[in-house]
Amino acid sequence: MTRRGAVLFAAMCVIWGIPYLLIRVAVRDLSPVTLVVARTVIASTLLLPLAAYRRELRIERRYWPALVAFTAIEISLPWLLLAKAETKLTSSLTGLLIAAVPLVGAVVTTFTGERERHGGGRWAGLLVGLAGVAAIVGFDIHGAAVVPLLEIAGVATCYALGPIILARWLHDAPSLGVVTVSIALAALAYLPFAAFSLPSSFPGWKVDASVVGLGVACTALAFVLFTQLIAEAGPVRATVITYVNPAVAAVLGVTLLNERFTTGMAIGFALVLTGSVLATRPAPERVVPQLEAS
Repeated sequence: MTRRGAVLFAAMCVIWGIPYLLIRVAVRDLSPVTLVVARTVIASTLLLPLAAYRRELRIERRYWPALVAFTAIEISLPWLLLAKAETKLTSSLTGLLIAAVPLVGAVVTTFTGERERHGGGRWAGLLVGLAGVAAIVGFDIHGAAVVPLLEIAGVATCYALGPIILARWLHDAPSLGVVTVSIALAALAYLPFAAFSLPSSFPGWKVDASVVGLGVACTALAFVLFTQLIAEAGPVRATVITYVNPAVAAVLGVTLLNERFTTGMAIGFALVLTGSVLATRPAPERVVPQLEAS
């Protein structure tokens, strides 16, 4: 990886580890749907002029079914579920559970026509990762309801499916244009619902700063940098940030919000990371012996 790629990688590891903290602060005064609308409107306002300047907003009609699916699965549904879950769960616990995204992706690719590429290492990784998730939830949930856990499971599933849609059906479309249009569509879809859930009073500066940070840094800037990282390092290496983001989220939650970080969370996170590496590592190619001509 080049020096520029390394800088982009480090930036993305930090930037996409921050949203869990900001969401946790924002949902104290804002409804989840209001937060999603505010985040997407801010990001769209910044990204639309840039995408238009780069002439990436002209997306061919054949891409639109996949683009709508990508919007729903990668942005609209998971961002709402994530905001709802963090009204009950801590940001550090949420971030650690999201670390299961590569595991979900491994399951999806295993059962969608790629089984021949994966051996026992993948199944071992899935089992280790599952044990890690069980350790995090089993020892550190402390009476939290089942619903927010299911919401986080939905977020992890969506985050695993989104890149697959992008790679299989949108890889030839302009990347910044796809992201920009998707965020704008999500804003338009949720705008009518947010009108009925506005806060009764003006939120404090911490909430305002969190919303602005989500929209500017964690959405608009993050997607611009991520598209550059993919171009610089390739899609496979770029997604390795998934292994680092939860650690950043946990550190921020513990240091800034005084959230608990226990031995069970540390052990579980280590198991999830180990399982993710094993489950997503490509299996060695089979060597087919060649018969010499006699």
